[in-house]
Amino acid sequence: MAVELYNDGTHICLAFYDLVDEEAEHAVQCNQFLIVDGGHGALVDPGGNMTYNGLLMGMQRYFPSRNLDYILASHPDPDIIASLNKWMVTTRCRVLISKLWTRFLPHFTTGRDYSERIIGIPDEGMLIPLGGSKLKALPAHFMHSEGNFQFYDPVAKILFSGDMGASLIDHVLAGEPVKDFDAHIPSMMGFHRRYMVSNKICRYWVNMVRTLDVEMIVPQHGARFEGKEMVARFLSWIENLPCGIDLMTQDSYRAP
Repeated sequence: MAVELYNDGTHICLAFYDLVDEEAEHAVQCNQFLIVDGGHGALVDPGGNMTYNGLLMGMQRYFPSRNLDYILASHPDPDIIASLNKWMVTTRCRVLISKLWTRFLPHFTTGRDYSERIIGIPDEGMLIPLGGSKLKALPAHFMHSEGNFQFYDPVAKILFSGDMGASLIDHVLAGEPVKDFDAHIPSMMGFHRRYMVSNKICRYWVNMVRTLDVEMIVPQHGARFEGKEMVARFLSWIENLPCGIDLMTQDSYRAP
C-alpha cells in the first residue's frame, strides 16, 4: 500500500514500505518512491525483483507505469536497481545514476544497448526537470557508494536520502515516521558506523542539507524523519558520529 508523503493535487510523492514480504527475513527491508508532477513521473530507487510486481501494481492508481519518465538511482546496489531490465522493457524511461556507474548498469539487463537511455549524473549533481518542477540530484559521495546521489524535491520539501538515515527495523514499523529519536538511535547506530565512510564526509553532507528547506528526510531503509525538529535531530546526530575509517585501526587489516 502506498503512503502519501505529499499531495497538492498536482504534485505527489508516494512511498512504498511493504513490497518486500515481511516474512522474507532473509532479505533486507527497503523502500521505494514515486514522484509525480503534472502527468510526469519518476521512480526513486525502485528496488530489485522482489519489489517489481508490487510496485508496478501499486503505482497505477497514481500514475500509469508506461508513461514513466525516469528512474533515479542513488547508487547501483541490487536493492536499489536490480529490477532495471524489467523497467527498461516495459517503459521508455531514462535512468539517472552517477557517471561512475553508467557502464555497470548493463549487467542488470540482458545486455541490450540502452546507452541512449542511461544518463550519468556529474559529480557536482544536477537539476532534473519533472513536469513543472525540478528535482535536485545532490552529491552524497561515499555515503556509502563512491558515486552516490540523493534526490531533493523542493516542492514537497522532501529529501530522498538513500542509505543516509537508514534504520534496521521491523517491516511493519518502517511505514511509520520516527516519533522518539533517542529510542530510534540503536536501530541506526551499527549501520551508519559501518556504511558511512567517515565523520568528515557526514559533516560536509550536513552542511549542504542545512542550506535546503527540508521538511522530511526519507531513507531507503526503515522509518522517515518528519518535521524540521526531527530533521534537525538527525542532522545533529550524524554530524557528530564517528564512523567508517574513523573506527579503523591496524588490527582491522590483519591476514586471518
